[in-house]
Amino acid sequence: MSKFGALVMGPAGAGKTTFCNALIQHLRLNKRSCFYINLDPAAEDFSYEPDLDIKDLISLEDVMEEMGLGPNGGLIYCFEFLLQHLDFLTSALEPLSEEYLIILDLPGQIELYTHIPVVPTLVKHLTRFGSLNVSLCAAYLLESTFIVDRAKFFAGTLSAMSAMIMLEIPHVNILSKMDLVKGSVPKRTLKRFLDPDTSLLEDDGSVDPLRNARGDPADKDSLMGGASFQRLNKAVAQLIDDFSMVSFLQLDVQDEDSVGGILSYIDDAIQYHEAQEPREPNDEIADYGDDEMMG
Repeated sequence: MSKFGALVMGPAGAGKTTFCNALIQHLRLNKRSCFYINLDPAAEDFSYEPDLDIKDLISLEDVMEEMGLGPNGGLIYCFEFLLQHLDFLTSALEPLSEEYLIILDLPGQIELYTHIPVVPTLVKHLTRFGSLNVSLCAAYLLESTFIVDRAKFFAGTLSAMSAMIMLEIPHVNILSKMDLVKGSVPKRTLKRFLDPDTSLLEDDGSVDPLRNARGDPADKDSLMGGASFQRLNKAVAQLIDDFSMVSFLQLDVQDEDSVGGILSYIDDAIQYHEAQEPREPNDEIADYGDDEMMG
Protein backbone atom coordinates (compact mmCIF):
# COMPACT_ATOMS: atom_id res chain seq x y z
CA MET A 1 0.00 0.00 0.00
CA SER A 2 1.39 3.37 -1.05
CA LYS A 3 1.70 6.33 1.25
CA PHE A 4 1.94 10.00 0.31
CA GLY A 5 3.89 12.85 1.82
CA ALA A 6 5.28 16.36 1.46
CA LEU A 7 8.70 17.38 2.75
CA VAL A 8 8.47 21.07 3.68
CA MET A 9 11.86 22.75 3.66
CA GLY A 10 13.73 25.96 2.89
CA PRO A 11 15.97 28.52 4.61
CA ALA A 12 15.24 29.83 8.09
CA GLY A 13 12.44 32.38 8.17
CA ALA A 14 10.85 31.25 4.91
CA GLY A 15 7.56 30.39 6.64
CA LYS A 16 7.73 26.60 6.58
CA THR A 17 5.79 25.94 9.79
CA THR A 18 3.27 28.65 8.90
CA PHE A 19 2.73 26.91 5.57
CA CYS A 20 2.33 23.56 7.35
CA ASN A 21 -0.33 25.11 9.58
CA ALA A 22 -2.20 26.56 6.61
CA LEU A 23 -1.95 23.24 4.77
CA ILE A 24 -3.30 21.30 7.75
CA GLN A 25 -6.19 23.73 8.13
CA HIS A 26 -7.02 23.46 4.43
CA LEU A 27 -6.92 19.65 4.53
CA ARG A 28 -9.23 19.55 7.55
CA LEU A 29 -11.69 21.93 5.93
CA ASN A 30 -11.78 19.62 2.92
CA LYS A 31 -12.19 16.47 5.06
CA ARG A 32 -8.78 15.06 4.19
CA SER A 33 -6.62 13.16 6.64
CA CYS A 34 -3.08 14.29 7.41
CA PHE A 35 -0.24 13.24 9.68
CA TYR A 36 2.00 16.09 10.83
CA ILE A 37 5.63 15.31 11.71
CA ASN A 38 7.93 17.89 13.27
CA LEU A 39 11.56 17.17 12.37
CA ASP A 40 12.97 20.36 13.89
CA PRO A 41 14.53 19.39 17.24
CA ALA A 42 14.55 23.06 18.32
CA ALA A 43 10.93 23.96 17.48
CA GLU A 44 8.64 24.69 20.42
CA ASP A 45 5.46 26.55 19.46
CA PHE A 46 2.87 24.88 17.24
CA SER A 47 -0.59 25.94 16.13
CA TYR A 48 -1.33 22.27 15.50
CA GLU A 49 0.30 19.76 17.83
CA PRO A 50 2.48 17.36 15.80
CA ASP A 51 1.31 13.77 15.51
CA LEU A 52 4.98 12.82 15.75
CA ASP A 53 7.71 15.06 17.17
CA ILE A 54 11.45 14.43 16.86
CA LYS A 55 11.86 16.02 20.31
CA ASP A 56 10.26 12.88 21.75
CA LEU A 57 13.36 11.10 20.45
CA ILE A 58 16.03 13.78 20.82
CA SER A 59 16.10 17.55 21.34
CA LEU A 60 18.64 20.12 20.25
CA GLU A 61 18.75 21.68 23.71
CA ASP A 62 19.75 18.38 25.33
CA VAL A 63 22.40 17.70 22.67
CA MET A 64 23.98 21.14 23.03
CA GLU A 65 24.05 20.79 26.81
CA GLU A 66 25.34 17.22 27.03
CA MET A 67 27.64 17.13 24.00
CA GLY A 68 28.94 20.70 24.15
CA LEU A 69 27.98 21.36 20.53
CA GLY A 70 26.76 24.55 18.89
CA PRO A 71 23.37 24.89 17.16
CA ASN A 72 24.49 23.67 13.73
CA GLY A 73 26.65 20.83 15.01
CA GLY A 74 23.91 19.84 17.44
CA LEU A 75 21.33 19.77 14.66
CA ILE A 76 23.49 17.51 12.52
CA TYR A 77 23.98 15.22 15.53
CA CYS A 78 20.19 15.07 16.05
CA PHE A 79 19.61 13.96 12.47
CA GLU A 80 22.41 11.43 12.57
CA PHE A 81 20.80 10.05 15.74
CA LEU A 82 17.45 9.90 13.93
CA LEU A 83 19.05 7.93 11.09
CA GLN A 84 20.25 5.40 13.67
CA HIS A 85 16.70 5.09 15.04
CA LEU A 86 14.55 5.12 11.92
CA ASP A 87 12.08 2.78 13.58
CA PHE A 88 10.89 5.94 15.38
CA LEU A 89 9.43 7.04 12.03
CA THR A 90 8.65 3.64 10.58
CA SER A 91 6.50 2.43 13.49
CA ALA A 92 4.41 5.62 13.39
CA LEU A 93 3.93 5.71 9.62
CA GLU A 94 3.34 2.03 8.82
CA PRO A 95 -0.29 1.97 10.06
CA LEU A 96 -1.29 4.99 7.93
CA SER A 97 -3.54 4.37 4.95
CA GLU A 98 -3.16 5.91 1.50
CA GLU A 99 -5.78 8.53 2.38
CA TYR A 100 -3.32 10.38 4.61
CA LEU A 101 -1.03 13.16 3.50
CA ILE A 102 2.14 12.97 5.61
CA ILE A 103 3.58 16.45 6.24
CA LEU A 104 7.22 16.55 7.34
CA ASP A 105 8.34 19.94 8.68
CA LEU A 106 12.15 20.34 8.45
CA PRO A 107 14.46 22.85 10.16
CA GLY A 108 15.84 25.82 8.26
CA GLN A 109 19.51 24.78 8.13
CA ILE A 110 19.79 24.11 4.40
CA GLU A 111 23.14 22.35 4.75
CA LEU A 112 21.18 19.32 5.98
CA TYR A 113 20.00 18.67 2.42
CA THR A 114 22.40 20.65 0.22
CA HIS A 115 25.84 19.92 1.73
CA ILE A 116 25.69 16.70 3.75
CA PRO A 117 23.73 13.52 2.95
CA VAL A 118 21.58 13.48 6.10
CA VAL A 119 18.18 14.39 4.64
CA PRO A 120 18.90 12.58 1.33
CA THR A 121 19.51 9.41 3.37
CA LEU A 122 16.24 9.95 5.24
CA VAL A 123 14.39 10.47 1.95
CA LYS A 124 15.78 7.22 0.54
CA HIS A 125 14.57 5.35 3.62
CA LEU A 126 11.08 6.81 3.28
CA THR A 127 10.78 6.30 -0.47
CA ARG A 128 12.95 3.40 -1.59
CA PHE A 129 15.06 1.39 0.82
CA GLY A 130 12.64 1.08 3.75
CA SER A 131 9.31 -0.67 3.98
CA LEU A 132 7.20 2.51 3.88
CA ASN A 133 7.16 3.22 0.12
CA VAL A 134 6.15 6.86 0.56
CA SER A 135 5.51 8.81 -2.63
CA LEU A 136 7.25 11.99 -1.50
CA CYS A 137 7.34 15.52 -2.87
CA ALA A 138 9.56 18.32 -1.60
CA ALA A 139 7.99 21.75 -1.07
CA TYR A 140 10.90 24.22 -1.03
CA LEU A 141 9.97 27.65 0.32
CA LEU A 142 11.89 30.83 -0.52
CA GLU A 143 10.81 34.12 0.98
CA SER A 144 9.39 36.42 -1.70
CA THR A 145 11.18 39.46 -0.24
CA PHE A 146 14.38 37.99 -1.73
CA ILE A 147 13.32 39.42 -5.10
CA VAL A 148 14.18 42.91 -3.86
CA ASP A 149 17.85 41.86 -3.88
CA ARG A 150 18.33 39.91 -7.11
CA ALA A 151 21.72 38.50 -6.13
CA LYS A 152 20.14 37.15 -2.95
CA PHE A 153 17.23 35.76 -4.97
CA PHE A 154 19.56 33.82 -7.28
CA ALA A 155 21.51 32.51 -4.30
CA GLY A 156 18.24 31.20 -2.84
CA THR A 157 17.25 29.75 -6.21
CA LEU A 158 20.61 27.98 -6.42
CA SER A 159 20.01 26.40 -3.00
CA ALA A 160 16.60 25.19 -4.25
CA MET A 161 18.22 23.64 -7.32
CA SER A 162 20.91 22.03 -5.15
CA ALA A 163 18.19 20.44 -3.00
CA MET A 164 16.41 19.16 -6.12
CA ILE A 165 19.59 17.47 -7.34
CA MET A 166 20.52 16.04 -3.93
CA LEU A 167 17.11 14.64 -2.99
CA GLU A 168 16.07 13.22 -6.38
CA ILE A 169 12.34 13.51 -5.70
CA PRO A 170 9.64 15.73 -7.29
CA HIS A 171 9.90 19.35 -6.17
CA VAL A 172 7.44 22.20 -5.84
CA ASN A 173 9.31 25.48 -5.37
CA ILE A 174 7.34 28.21 -3.65
CA LEU A 175 7.73 31.96 -3.17
CA SER A 176 6.22 32.44 0.28
CA LYS A 177 4.91 35.53 2.06
CA MET A 178 3.54 37.01 -1.15
CA ASP A 179 1.38 39.39 0.89
CA LEU A 180 4.60 41.30 1.77
CA VAL A 181 5.47 42.19 -1.85
CA LYS A 182 2.22 42.26 -3.81
CA GLY A 183 1.60 45.92 -3.13
CA SER A 184 5.15 47.08 -3.77
CA VAL A 185 6.24 45.00 -6.79
CA PRO A 186 4.40 45.31 -10.14
CA LYS A 187 2.71 42.11 -11.31
CA ARG A 188 4.69 42.09 -14.56
CA THR A 189 7.98 42.30 -12.65
CA LEU A 190 6.84 39.66 -10.16
CA LYS A 191 5.94 37.26 -12.95
CA ARG A 192 9.52 37.32 -14.26
CA PHE A 193 10.79 35.84 -10.98
CA LEU A 194 8.57 32.77 -11.29
CA ASP A 195 10.81 31.42 -14.09
CA PRO A 196 14.24 32.90 -13.28
CA ASP A 197 16.74 33.64 -16.04
CA THR A 198 19.83 35.81 -16.56
CA SER A 199 17.83 38.76 -17.92
CA LEU A 200 16.83 39.58 -14.33
CA LEU A 201 20.43 40.60 -13.66
CA GLU A 202 21.00 42.35 -16.97
CA ASP A 203 18.38 45.02 -16.26
CA ASP A 204 18.99 45.31 -12.50
CA GLY A 205 18.92 49.06 -11.93
CA SER A 206 20.37 48.73 -8.44
CA VAL A 207 23.78 47.64 -9.79
CA ASP A 208 26.39 50.29 -10.55
CA PRO A 209 29.00 48.86 -12.99
CA LEU A 210 31.42 51.70 -12.22
CA ARG A 211 31.47 51.18 -8.45
CA ASN A 212 34.69 49.16 -8.51
CA ALA A 213 36.45 51.85 -10.52
CA ARG A 214 35.46 54.58 -8.08
CA GLY A 215 35.57 52.77 -4.75
CA ASP A 216 38.12 51.14 -2.50
CA PRO A 217 38.45 47.43 -3.46
CA ALA A 218 38.79 46.56 0.23
CA ASP A 219 35.53 48.30 1.08
CA LYS A 220 32.65 45.88 1.69
CA ASP A 221 30.12 47.89 -0.32
CA SER A 222 32.51 48.12 -3.26
CA LEU A 223 33.24 44.40 -3.05
CA MET A 224 29.56 43.40 -2.93
CA GLY A 225 28.61 45.72 -5.78
CA GLY A 226 31.64 45.58 -8.03
CA ALA A 227 32.43 43.88 -11.31
CA SER A 228 33.71 40.64 -9.74
CA PHE A 229 30.52 40.25 -7.71
CA GLN A 230 28.43 40.91 -10.82
CA ARG A 231 30.34 38.25 -12.77
CA LEU A 232 29.75 35.76 -9.95
CA ASN A 233 26.02 36.52 -9.91
CA LYS A 234 25.79 36.16 -13.68
CA ALA A 235 27.61 32.82 -13.51
CA VAL A 236 25.15 31.60 -10.87
CA ALA A 237 22.19 32.85 -12.90
CA GLN A 238 23.57 31.22 -16.06
CA LEU A 239 23.99 27.91 -14.23
CA ILE A 240 20.36 28.04 -13.08
CA ASP A 241 19.26 28.99 -16.60
CA ASP A 242 21.28 26.14 -18.17
CA PHE A 243 19.73 23.52 -15.90
CA SER A 244 16.26 25.03 -16.41
CA MET A 245 14.93 23.15 -13.39
CA VAL A 246 13.62 25.82 -11.03
CA SER A 247 10.34 27.66 -11.32
CA PHE A 248 8.22 29.07 -8.53
CA LEU A 249 4.61 29.11 -7.39
CA GLN A 250 3.21 32.00 -5.37
CA LEU A 251 1.95 31.42 -1.83
CA ASP A 252 -0.13 33.67 0.40
CA VAL A 253 -1.10 31.63 3.47
CA GLN A 254 -3.92 34.08 4.22
CA ASP A 255 -5.57 33.12 0.93
CA GLU A 256 -7.36 29.76 1.01
CA ASP A 257 -7.29 29.49 -2.79
CA SER A 258 -3.53 30.06 -2.81
CA VAL A 259 -2.97 27.25 -0.29
CA GLY A 260 -5.34 24.99 -2.23
CA GLY A 261 -3.47 25.73 -5.45
CA ILE A 262 -0.14 24.71 -3.91
CA LEU A 263 -1.74 21.54 -2.54
CA SER A 264 -3.03 20.62 -6.02
CA TYR A 265 0.53 20.82 -7.38
CA ILE A 266 1.77 18.61 -4.54
CA ASP A 267 -1.04 16.11 -5.17
CA ASP A 268 -0.15 15.96 -8.86
CA ALA A 269 3.55 15.47 -8.10
CA ILE A 270 2.91 12.49 -5.80
CA GLN A 271 -0.08 11.20 -7.83
CA TYR A 272 -2.23 11.26 -4.73
CA HIS A 273 -5.65 11.21 -6.38
CA GLU A 274 -4.79 8.30 -8.68
CA ALA A 275 -4.45 6.01 -5.65
CA GLN A 276 -7.71 6.99 -3.96
CA GLU A 277 -10.77 4.79 -4.02
CA PRO A 278 -13.66 6.39 -5.93
CA ARG A 279 -16.33 7.71 -3.58
CA GLU A 280 -19.98 6.89 -4.17
CA PRO A 281 -22.63 9.62 -3.86
CA ASN A 282 -24.04 7.77 -0.84
CA ASP A 283 -20.67 8.19 0.89
CA GLU A 284 -20.93 11.95 0.54
CA ILE A 285 -24.47 11.90 1.94
CA ALA A 286 -23.33 9.76 4.88
CA ASP A 287 -20.48 12.18 5.62
CA TYR A 288 -22.88 15.10 5.49
CA GLY A 289 -25.27 13.31 7.85
CA ASP A 290 -22.46 12.56 10.28
CA ASP A 291 -21.46 16.23 10.28
CA GLU A 292 -25.05 17.27 10.99
CA MET A 293 -25.28 14.88 13.92
CA MET A 294 -21.94 16.14 15.32
CA GLY A 295 -23.16 19.74 14.98
